[in-house]
Amino acid sequence: MATLIAHIAVPSPLRRSFDYLPPRGEAVPLVPGCRVKVPFGRGHTVGVVLAVASQSRVAKTRLKHVLEVLDTEPLLPTELLSLLEWASAYYHHPIGEVVAAALPVALRQGRTPRARDPGWVQSAASLLTETPPTLHPAQAEAVQAVAAARGFQAFLLEGITGSGKTEVYLRLIEQVIGAGKQALVLAPEIALTPQLMERFTQRFSVPVVLLHSGLSEGERLQAWRAASSGQAAIVIGTRSAVFTPLARLGLIVVDEEHDLSLKQQDGFRYHARDVAIMRAQRAAVPVLLGSATPALESLHNVRTGRYQHLLLPQRAGRASAPRVTVLDMRSTPTEGRVSRPLLAQMATTLERSEQALVFLNRRGYAPTLICSGCHWVAICARCDTRMVLSQRAQHLACHHCGASRAADTVCPACHVAALYALGHGTERVEETLARHFPQAAVARMDRDTTRAKGALQALITDVHAGRSQILVGTQMLAKGHHFPKVTLVGILDADQGLYGVDFRAPERMAQLIVQVMGRAGRGDAGGQVVIQTHHPEHPLLHLLLARGYAAFAEAALVERAEAGLPPYSALALLRAEAVDAQSPQAFLEAARVIAEAAGVTDVQLLGPVSAPQERRAGRTRAQLLLQASRRATLHQLLTHCLPQWEGLKLARRVRWSLDVDPMEMA
Repeated sequence: MATLIAHIAVPSPLRRSFDYLPPRGEAVPLVPGCRVKVPFGRGHTVGVVLAVASQSRVAKTRLKHVLEVLDTEPLLPTELLSLLEWASAYYHHPIGEVVAAALPVALRQGRTPRARDPGWVQSAASLLTETPPTLHPAQAEAVQAVAAARGFQAFLLEGITGSGKTEVYLRLIEQVIGAGKQALVLAPEIALTPQLMERFTQRFSVPVVLLHSGLSEGERLQAWRAASSGQAAIVIGTRSAVFTPLARLGLIVVDEEHDLSLKQQDGFRYHARDVAIMRAQRAAVPVLLGSATPALESLHNVRTGRYQHLLLPQRAGRASAPRVTVLDMRSTPTEGRVSRPLLAQMATTLERSEQALVFLNRRGYAPTLICSGCHWVAICARCDTRMVLSQRAQHLACHHCGASRAADTVCPACHVAALYALGHGTERVEETLARHFPQAAVARMDRDTTRAKGALQALITDVHAGRSQILVGTQMLAKGHHFPKVTLVGILDADQGLYGVDFRAPERMAQLIVQVMGRAGRGDAGGQVVIQTHHPEHPLLHLLLARGYAAFAEAALVERAEAGLPPYSALALLRAEAVDAQSPQAFLEAARVIAEAAGVTDVQLLGPVSAPQERRAGRTRAQLLLQASRRATLHQLLTHCLPQWEGLKLARRVRWSLDVDPMEMA
């Protein structure tokens, strides 16, 4: 009888699996999806069996034996293993690291999971703990369309902010768990998971679990077990939750599908939305993508018939769209960064015992500390960027590499105590508003105030309870939060992104503005939005405010088509960085030569060029962009070139990475 060979995914930067012989002695079955302990290098590690075969690419005399089989049944089912292998091939990332991303740290280290739970048992009559509200016609049509799907189908639920997208999710999930299946709900940010958890646990009496990086390893492992065993009926998580095993998957929901946070920006650079669609296809279940501001790629997929478009054109209940006022800041008086007309409207709002939200997508006290005498500026020693001043903590911080130090009190260049803070961040705006409205409680929501565990939820609780009358924050405020008492929203700088170097900058600007505007007037009281801008005549901003996001997206897609940019082409970005300035460019030049020699005419090679932020964390950065009209052609070239790029001597002198479908060009 032929000896079986196990193909095993080992967490390693090498882009292949490794072959091993079965354990010595007693015959233990090697089953795909099970973990095994294997010798690797000078030690041993935990891998996952991908397949069992009778042949190996390596002579059997050179193969080592598996040391121990850790699982009696697969932790990763066949369908999920297949998805992980697809993701490894599509994103051209080592299979061992991709498989490791699907497991909690404790399981990667070889800990033994508990015995499988029997799963939740629930009768349809007792699924709900509250009476659902009446659906408006568009919501009912959306629910009916998705519920009627047989097998895989992708739906884009485009609903204006406050239109009741979450209620559509809830109704569909009710049907899914009523049929004894599980639902997976992906959110882009940890900040959104508490309110989703609250909504779902209020509605359903079945087990609901959270999966995200903010949990302890014990909490994460417990939630993972509940999901994989089928005990949890609903799994809510951030992007990595897309790889969670589910015993009876029935529906995948991707909330805020346009959000950049769904794309992993380092290591295994996958896009959770796209992986979710592929997972739904392989599991033969529907997938629902929801957003008030869909990504241009998703709208293009609607046009080409890949997605079915569902529209929610009106706000739920008695809520109405907010009134919008645009202020030209070239001629409007201000107090700090806040215009006097906005301050006046805030005073009226507070007099009515309502709440106001002020948005500025820049944290810290001031983005620049400068000397009035010699014009010295506090620059990060490791990056091409200015350090941000935090007045309360009296320190300077780089928001790119994380470096920080005590704030200077005397100019280190001319030794004159003439330093002043230039510009405004959320901390400075908070100070201005607290001074102007001494009787109102001002809460600030940004990364600086929400680092501690539970801090974000405490802030949100204070806003809902009315203990905070004014809320100041960054884009954390823009993502799906429901503050029914907020009737006034002020956007202090609508111009960020209008002139960005990234071709996606206008799209992100439009999405951010629309999402922030949507926080106003979500309750019964009407809402109003005040937008401060120095460029009210900018065509894209004017189009967005005059005709809405749909018109903006239509115009943006026309521009993308004319320029041959995604979604009308496919991109991959080869990045390199090193301590010295020459190695990244040299490596990318060599990589370009290899790509040109492949003779694939449909792929354009743009660069190498310096990255938009050339120096970060003490390293010089450069990039080479590959662009093709056909995705298959691009992948063909990458498959051909990657082994040769890895074999370059220059590859050992740089850190380099490949980003397929990059969402950021920096």
